Amino acid sequence: MSHRYKLRVYYEDTDLAGIVYHANYLKFTERARSEMVLDYGISQTQLRVDHGVVFAVKKMAIDFRGPALFEDMLTVTTEITRLKGASFDLYQQVMRGPEVLFAADVQIVCMEVGGKAARIPADIRQKLTQFPASGG
Repeated sequence: MSHRYKLRVYYEDTDLAGIVYHANYLKFTERARSEMVLDYGISQTQLRVDHGVVFAVKKMAIDFRGPALFEDMLTVTTEITRLKGASFDLYQQVMRGPEVLFAADVQIVCMEVGGKAARIPADIRQKLTQFPASGG
């Protein structure tokens, strides 16, 4: 099971040929990650205020498999594949119906606002364990 985020491809997301510009997949997956943590009761603003830490992308391996087009309805799926002390790994897919158009392995790190690595706070870790696990 995975978190699902639906979106429509708008003209602004595409190039002259009506194909989604490659960098916009990163925006789509970022929005999906933000919605996922909110859906599980984690406000990234409160994370910073209450704990003095933020989440940031450390590493991403991406695979473009097919083009998304103007006016397509897409679904971004997100699954936590590993939860460690100061980071967690995700597997994300952008899909048009059953067709996978984009896939990414993402490593998210927890860090102090100044950039130093930090452990994920216990209450946040507990909320992250609610996410369905996957083999990615």
